[in-house]
This record gives sequence, C-alpha cells and structure tokens, in this order.
Amino acid sequence: MSSCHVSTKHFGQADLTIALAGNPNVGKSSLFNRLTGASVETANYPGKTVALNFGSVHFKGQKIGVMDLPGTYALGALSEDQWVARQAVLENHLDAIVAIADATNLERNLYLVLQYLDLGLPLVVAVNLVDEAKRAGIEINTQRLSSDLGAPVVPTVATRGEGIDTLLANVAELPHCACSASAPTYDIEIEAAIGNLAKLIQGTLAELPFDLSPRALALLLLEEDAWLTPAVGEMPNGASILAKARALAAEAEARIGEPLSMHIPRARHSLAHALAQDALVQSAPREPISHKLWRWSIQPVTGLPILILVLVGLFAYLFWTGGTLAELFSGFWGDWVSPLIQSAVAWVLGDSALGNIALWGLDAGIEASLGIGIPYVLTFYIALAVLEDSGYMNSLAFLLDALMKRFGLHGRAAIMLLAGAGCNVPAIMGTRVLTTRRERIIASTLVVMTPCSARVAVIAGGAALFAGWQYGAALLLISFGLLIAVGIGLNRVIPGHSDDLVMEMFPFRVPTLRVTIRKTWYRFKEFVMMALPIVLIGSFVMGALYETNTVWAFTAPLSPIVEGWLGLPPVAGLALLFAVLRKELALQFLVTLAIVQYGAGADNLLLFMTPQQLFVYSLVNTIYIPCIATVAVLNKELGTRAALGISAFTIALAIVVGGVAHYALAII
Repeated sequence: MSSCHVSTKHFGQADLTIALAGNPNVGKSSLFNRLTGASVETANYPGKTVALNFGSVHFKGQKIGVMDLPGTYALGALSEDQWVARQAVLENHLDAIVAIADATNLERNLYLVLQYLDLGLPLVVAVNLVDEAKRAGIEINTQRLSSDLGAPVVPTVATRGEGIDTLLANVAELPHCACSASAPTYDIEIEAAIGNLAKLIQGTLAELPFDLSPRALALLLLEEDAWLTPAVGEMPNGASILAKARALAAEAEARIGEPLSMHIPRARHSLAHALAQDALVQSAPREPISHKLWRWSIQPVTGLPILILVLVGLFAYLFWTGGTLAELFSGFWGDWVSPLIQSAVAWVLGDSALGNIALWGLDAGIEASLGIGIPYVLTFYIALAVLEDSGYMNSLAFLLDALMKRFGLHGRAAIMLLAGAGCNVPAIMGTRVLTTRRERIIASTLVVMTPCSARVAVIAGGAALFAGWQYGAALLLISFGLLIAVGIGLNRVIPGHSDDLVMEMFPFRVPTLRVTIRKTWYRFKEFVMMALPIVLIGSFVMGALYETNTVWAFTAPLSPIVEGWLGLPPVAGLALLFAVLRKELALQFLVTLAIVQYGAGADNLLLFMTPQQLFVYSLVNTIYIPCIATVAVLNKELGTRAALGISAFTIALAIVVGGVAHYALAII
C-alpha cells in the first residue's frame, strides 16, 4: 500500500516523535506553543489544504519532535481534517500520541481518545483546562481515568504551563515502558465479530496496512471505514476479507437490529459516557460571567445586538488601524525605502526603461504586497486570533447558521464573509475551516465578491467623491444584492449538498497574548511567502508593458467591451487591467494613464468622465477579481482550475452588470 510521509523530514534528528491530537478548542494549540516555543514549521499534507505544524522541545537531554494535528471530533476520514489527523499518525510510526481532552466536557472528548486506543497506538492523555473545570464545580479523578483507560493521564493547564513537565516525563517513558495501553472492550456482539475477522486477517494477509494489529484493522472494516475498506479490497486476498466482514456484519445486524457500522460508534459513545462518569467528581456548579455571555451570544434576541456591536468594533478596528498603518507605512516607504531602491536601481541600470521596469517590481511590487499585508492582513489576523481563542467564532457560527444555509454553507462561513470586507486574502485562507470542497468554492466566490477595503476606497474616492454619495451608496447596495443572488445561485447549480452544522459549544475564554501573537505571526508569514512572489512577477510584467508602451496596444482589443458595451473611455479599460495588481490602484492608474492621454488636468476625473461613467467604472472594479494576491490564494487553496473559474466568472459578471448599468443609466 502506497503512503505519503509528510512529517519525518520536519522532525529532524529527534530522539522521540509525538503528535498532539484532540477536538477543536481544547487548548491543543496552546500546548503546542508552550512546548515548541519559536521552532515551528508549517506544511500542508500532500494533496490536501489542511496544514500541519511541526516543532520540537528538549526534555532531559532528549529532543522530542512534535506534530500538531488538526482538531477533529472523530477519525472517520470523512473530511480532510479527519483524514489527515489519522493518516499522519499511521504513516509516521510515532513514539506517542498525546490526546488532549477538555476537562469541562470529558465525555465528548473521550470518544476520540478511544478511537486512538482502538488503533493500537501508544497514548498519553492530557486532561486540559482543569482550571476552568474547577471554576465550574468539576473535578477529574485522573488516576481512576488512567486505570480505566490503561494509559497515562495527566491534568494540565496549557496556557500557564501547568502539568507540562509531568506530561513530557510520561511521553519520554512510554517507549521504554513494558506496559502498553489496551484496546477498549465493547459488547459481546462487537467483540465476537472482531475476534472472528481478526483471526481471518492474521491468517490471510501477509502484510497489514500501516502495521495495524489484526484487531484494529478488523474493527475499522466492520465500521466500513471509507478509506481503508477499498484499500484492503485491492490487496491480495483482500476481497475475501471484505466478504467475511460483510457476512459478520449482516449476522450481527440480524441479532441487534442495526448495522454494526452504526452500533460500534454508539457503543464507543456509551463507553466514553461510562468512563467520564466514573472519573467525574462534581460539586455544586457556579456559573461564571463567561458562561452567561456565551448564553446571551447564541440567543437571537441578545445575540444579534451583540453581533452588531462586535461587527462595529471589528470594522472600526480594521479600517481605523488598517488605515492608520497604511498611511504610516506609505509615508515610511516613500520617505525612506523607495529613495534607496530608486538610487540603487539608478546606480546599476541608470535612467532607462529597464531601470523603470525594475522599479515597478522592486519598489511598487514590494510596497503593494506589504502595503496590503501589514495594514490589513496583519490587523485582521490579530482580530481573528482573538475571536477564535475567545470562543466567539463558535457562537457566531451557531447564530448565523440558518442564514448561511441559504448559500449552501455552514454558519462558520459567516465570519469569512465579514472578514472579506477588510481584505479578501485572509478571508479566503480562512475558508479552510469548511469541511467540503463545495463549501470552500462557494464561500471563496462570495468572499471574492465582497467589497474589500481597497474597493471601498475606490467607491469612496471615485464615484462618491466626484459623482455624489448616492452613487457610492448604490454601488454598495448592488454589491450586497449580487452577493445574495450569487450565493443562492451557486447553492442550486453546484452539485452536492452541505452537511448540517455539528460543533461543540463552549463558554468564552480570555485569549492569551502569547498564543495570539504566535497565531498571527504564522498566518502573516504564510501570506507574505505566498503573495510576495506573485505580486513581484505581476509588477514586473505590468512595468514591462507600460514602459515599452505595449500597454496601449490593449486599447484596440478591449474597445468593444470598454467603449462599446460599458461606455467608458479607453484609458478606463487599461486602468482596470492594471488594477489587478492592487485594487485601490484603480484610481491611481486611471489618473496616471489619463494624464498621459489627456494632459495634466485629467487628475480631475470629471474632465474626461461623466458621473455615470465613474459609477460604471467603480461598479466593474468592485465586482471583478480583486487583485493578483487573491488569485494566488485561490490557486493555493482551491487549485488552478477553480481559481481561473472564479476569476472568469467574476470578470464576466462585472462586464454584464456594468453594461446593463450603462444602458440603464442612459435611459434614466
């Protein structure tokens, strides 16, 4: 059986290798950050968009390589994150799995712990958030839980580093311990089927996938595992194994009245319940204020006003902070960095067309990347990390789930659409949390159509400033209407369906500064590494077209659309073409090209364009693909075909809507 190892090279020369596993929002990232410090590397699993984080920690003379798995509720391989979480541990033969469980919701978390034990993997359980559990009147008898599971159990508070040394000591001891965690025992029907099938597997298959035990493979086949079942069928003698599994499942179903593929998870949930009840020591609960805020945030009567306050605060923060940073960065770049680059280029290439082309890339290109990244992407990532770690993202997803279903999306997509108003790039990267490719395509398309701060700047500085505020308001209303129409339309035409929202709700928590900074830095670094090369290349190409006067050759082929259908002057088409580099440059390019074409007075747009033309120009600029960085992110997240498809769709939509607006305004 072929496999694709993703992590061995990332661990380096580690004495031990471990993986951190657990449900979402159990403090897994906090534990990873506490362990690894600054030595972190991020890599996507081959062929998947799910990212894995790698780091290392030194403990008593040993280097321990740490892999942070995606947060999942189960290992059914039904979604990308589940598939990656399981494959990453199976393929790399790790020394230990550290399963993090939330002490405030132990039963729900033990289901995943039992699944790892079912796989026969070496396990240490970290019962995290014991401080929050204690405040809620809940205590966990970790010694009893350890005895019941047959695996070490350590209480931890990851944000404060409590229990970390004990956890690492258990991890370091596990490979040398003669004892090993025993597989969970289920009811007689399940155990009988497992025993019969495991015996056949042991005598039939020469090699088991991922060195699984016969029992572990038998259990997965009886659960009708979506990935291993067809894989075993392709192995020598695999067909007979599957036939036996189906026969045993049919016999068991006849006796228990439900398929084994449903009965086994039900039995696992029952066992998790029994284990949790045995380990819980619960006193009179006290409801903290964070619990009350959480309850208010998910009820429509109080949740919607809270949402409005959060959005007002978020947008005020993004626009004010982003605008302030953009102004400071622009001033710093123009006063200090740009002159140095210009001097260096002039010294090497002189005052030539080649030198000007170099300035397009080295000066304008880098400024375009960092000019978006530092003021808007960085500030958004800070806000996103705070919203995630506080728990408000879950409440928002729950509150807006019904609305998002009209678009074929989960409630989780709501925050991405709202984030798109700041910058489309991080919002598209945020669609990774959606479980299906269909949802990611729909959400990414809608994010692309959400007017970002750069396009709003064009609306304000173009149509609203020169044509009147009513034109600016109309542009925003049209954009909102198109967003709704396209969302409903995509939900109807794209094959497939979206699953219902299933998520664990938990009360609000106070984000930690350490985790917020690290999350922000990792995401921002990924954005810069991805966007900078694309924008640089695009800037050099744009510069070459402009400096060689080749750009004017595009006016003729663009004329039927720009002049004939949209009713715009030729320079407007060229400005829209150049604005792919960065959308707020649509006005700057329009003025620059107009001055070349019409003379110095063209900086007043009304001297060569009517208010109606400015409206159409701003409308087209608002609808079609935002910028080259967005295209790069779409390509990375969804693939080339989807990126080109979304780009082509928005361009076509912009042309159609722009033309309709032109002729409608002519009639009015």
